Amino acid sequence: MSRPIVVDTDPGVDDAVAIMLALASPEVEVRAITTVFGNVALESTTTNAGRLLAHCGRADVPLAAGAARPLVHPQRELAREWHGDDGLGGRAAALPDPVAPSGRPAVELLADVLRASEAPVTLVPIGPITNVALLLAVYPELAPRIERIVWMGGSLGAGNTSGVAEFNAHCDPEAAHRVLTQDDVPVTMVPLDLTLRCPAGPEWIDALAAAGPRCAALAEVITHYRAAFRERYGIDAVAVHDAVAVLEAVLPGTLRTTPRPVSVACDLGPARGATVGMPEGSGPPVQVALDADTDAVLAEILERLRRLG
Repeated sequence: MSRPIVVDTDPGVDDAVAIMLALASPEVEVRAITTVFGNVALESTTTNAGRLLAHCGRADVPLAAGAARPLVHPQRELAREWHGDDGLGGRAAALPDPVAPSGRPAVELLADVLRASEAPVTLVPIGPITNVALLLAVYPELAPRIERIVWMGGSLGAGNTSGVAEFNAHCDPEAAHRVLTQDDVPVTMVPLDLTLRCPAGPEWIDALAAAGPRCAALAEVITHYRAAFRERYGIDAVAVHDAVAVLEAVLPGTLRTTPRPVSVACDLGPARGATVGMPEGSGPPVQVALDADTDAVLAEILERLRRLG
């Protein structure tokens, strides 16, 4: 039986790879896609998620828009230089007309999915974790219905938005702190420390482009992101950050984790959004993914995407 998951996302180029990966994986049943502000504004992330569902022929998957801003302080910056003004590398309009979101807010859809599921649901937030923080706050009685949370976010080393903060954590540190320091639901954190070690190079992208029309369109979406990555890091590749987290949700144990408490800097200074590993016993342990067979991870992601043609 397929395990139920929900992908919470802010598409975003690497989100597009991750969403298509989830839809291509028979081990899981995507019960919903929920959207959040992040790489671009909520209206665009929601439209992009709807376009990706239509692109994959999955209008049956419920879609709902969620938080348009962080819990407390305004979002400091978007990521248009990475993802383009439309969030999909300038290629959003080349995808099909979007599946329309339901009238329900994301938190209500999440709650409905949890109530209706016979099996506990894995939540896979791959953007700012605001919707999940709200869900845990508004519906604490549903925490036992969540198998685990697999979040792409954070860094125990250098950041990519500031010197110490990863983008998703930096967007809403208060939400990240709320989720990472609770002990009602197990959390796996997939940080930059690992995802930057999974760069998909030219051969990977060329193989994706040759796999069929859906994959070719995804390869086109990646083009702008690839150029930005080359300018920032000096290598011709793309880090498929969010897809690494989705693969762990699809195939638990793909990534090797280390349990440790994690705190998030929520002050307004230069450390804002930093995710800090804390001493054992100082809080509930988060399973931090710090190691994997990165070649196998990239090969598995590509093989699954190819199934979409």
